[in-house]
Amino acid sequence: MRLVHLDLKGAAPRVSYLEQVFPLLSQLGANGVLIEYEDMFPFKGELEILRSPYAYSEEDIERIQQLAEQHKLEVVPLVQTFGHVEVEAASPAPHPGSQGFPWTPPDGSSPQFILKHEKYQHLREVERFPNSFNPHVPDTLALLKSLLSQVIEKHRRSTWIHIGADEVFHLGEGTDSRNWMSRHKGDVGTMYLKHIKEVLGFLTAQYWGLRVLMWDDMLRKISVGALRGEGTGWHLCQAPQPHPLCAHPGGHPVPAGAHALPWGNVALGAVASCSPAGRGKGSWEPLCPPGAHRAVLARCWLSLSLSLSLSHRYDHYSVLCELLPVSIPSLAICLQTLVNGGFTEEAKRKVLDVLGLESVQLEQSTCEGRGAFPGAEIYHMVEQVNGHLKESILKALEEESAIKGWFSPYHRKRQFGNPRNMESFGSKVLKLHEDWESFVRDLRAQLERIYFPDTVEEWLEENVNPYLDQLRDLVRDYR
Repeated sequence: MRLVHLDLKGAAPRVSYLEQVFPLLSQLGANGVLIEYEDMFPFKGELEILRSPYAYSEEDIERIQQLAEQHKLEVVPLVQTFGHVEVEAASPAPHPGSQGFPWTPPDGSSPQFILKHEKYQHLREVERFPNSFNPHVPDTLALLKSLLSQVIEKHRRSTWIHIGADEVFHLGEGTDSRNWMSRHKGDVGTMYLKHIKEVLGFLTAQYWGLRVLMWDDMLRKISVGALRGEGTGWHLCQAPQPHPLCAHPGGHPVPAGAHALPWGNVALGAVASCSPAGRGKGSWEPLCPPGAHRAVLARCWLSLSLSLSLSHRYDHYSVLCELLPVSIPSLAICLQTLVNGGFTEEAKRKVLDVLGLESVQLEQSTCEGRGAFPGAEIYHMVEQVNGHLKESILKALEEESAIKGWFSPYHRKRQFGNPRNMESFGSKVLKLHEDWESFVRDLRAQLERIYFPDTVEEWLEENVNPYLDQLRDLVRDYR
């Protein structure tokens, strides 16, 4: 299975853009989409507080599934059930007692997270960190059942559910966990498996035949003996057996944890992730993702069930990674690498034909040609921001001798200067300012076609304004 992971915790696209993207994914070799809705899901009832102000409607969720079915893409919803529970929740204001640094979006709402919200703070593994659930509090499983049920009920055509369960930071550090390990003579691994088994038990009882996927990183830290339940009884299966979805042919070693683990009627597939977006290990790329690095990663996982992650944000506290349109060439290269067993000439021709490009340079992470893929305009405009905005403005501000000598911060603060010297740089600075303001207006218009207002404002604030504001301030003082 070749899944494209749409992580919607940041820069969630409008459904109208997905209408353009899904046919492209199918053309490039994907056969499924792994959708991590987070706060973009239209939760109801007590969970309604988890919805973003821009959450998809129930009609949007149905439309997404229709689009996927139309283009032969399996929809696999993802609900985090252990770590990564940084789901936003709209509320009038953050609770005075909550910890962390809330961000206020342009619409004035205040995002909180599942475990930052006052109602759910008691479910934290470690009191001061809102990242991971405490698996020993009964309310944790009750909440997870509600989350899973609402998402699954809106995805009745799906035969798979993904339960996340990766990067469960600080597991074992909480008081309840330390007490549990002491009483049961267990370790973090057995405690992790116990919680996963409880989640699977619910899915088994309620949704017969539904198959389950999870990330493999936590399983890598657990011995095969522990997975078999040796000495503990907390096991997921009698023995890890390769499942057709994840089997690695050819006698090559399968990375640890990359097995399907059948338990009851649930086929549990542990899946690795390769990111064509900028959320790679130890790196956030707010502008352009490195294509060569992603292609190498894809080749390493050729025969496994693989999710190519388009993650726009590490978590709800981080800045955005690069945007989906900017990721498409990298994603296309990774998908075709998987389809063809490497980035062969055939794979390269397919990428160029589908994307409407003239050439791709992996090592330089550049593409030549106008491009005919959805969002190509944004791709090229982000290249302009990445390659020229900062350079051109800093050059004007720092290398123009007349500005440094006769229009310094000292002059500007006291509002005086020699008109003769100011005229020597004025027309050049005004032209530069006018050109970039016109460019940003066009970029904003393109972004607004694909993204909701909060994403547009955040991206411009992070990537454009730090440099353009310096030029704006200079022009204001000059005038």
